[in-house]
Amino acid sequence: MKSRTLSKIAGVSYLVIFFAAIFANFFVLESISNDPLNTVQENHLMVRFGIMAFLVTVIFDVVVAWALYELYKDNILSGLSTLFRMMHAAIMGVAVFALPIALSSTTSQEILRQVDVFNITWLIGLFFFGIHLILLGRILKKPKFITLFLIIAGIMYIVDTSAHFLLENYDDYSSIFLALVAIPSIFGEMALSIWLLVKGGKV
Repeated sequence: MKSRTLSKIAGVSYLVIFFAAIFANFFVLESISNDPLNTVQENHLMVRFGIMAFLVTVIFDVVVAWALYELYKDNILSGLSTLFRMMHAAIMGVAVFALPIALSSTTSQEILRQVDVFNITWLIGLFFFGIHLILLGRILKKPKFITLFLIIAGIMYIVDTSAHFLLENYDDYSSIFLALVAIPSIFGEMALSIWLLVKGGKV
């Protein structure tokens, strides 16, 4: 397959992941967290779509991993980078199992417990995703600003996951850690997806 085609596939897949994750996280999970029982009982269809959206992100995560590997397989770090992204996708797939269980739960406490299981499992996956981003930044090398944001985002994912498990008072600093992760991640990965669509794979 041509490099340009692979680059477009990776770019489109990244955009699909962005929009599916935005819906699943900021509409579905936020609604469950704010009003667990009512959301699950009265808006169960939205929750089901949210579960499917998370599954879509897993599918296209694998597609991105494959496309990026094919694009940069001559680089010695490409195989390792791909494996770490696949680990993230696999762990994310396991995490989604908790959400259908939440649908059948009958108390707010049970629902929130399953959401916590999902979040903690996904958090572990993001640790490996952070390693992937660091390696990807080393593989790409240019454009410089994109690789810089990717590496910083990767480091912040690792730091944030570690802080969750190491700091007893993590909640006191959660908003700071969220910003440290979100800003470089959004800029770096969104810029990468646009670059892949517009210029990636060109000689």
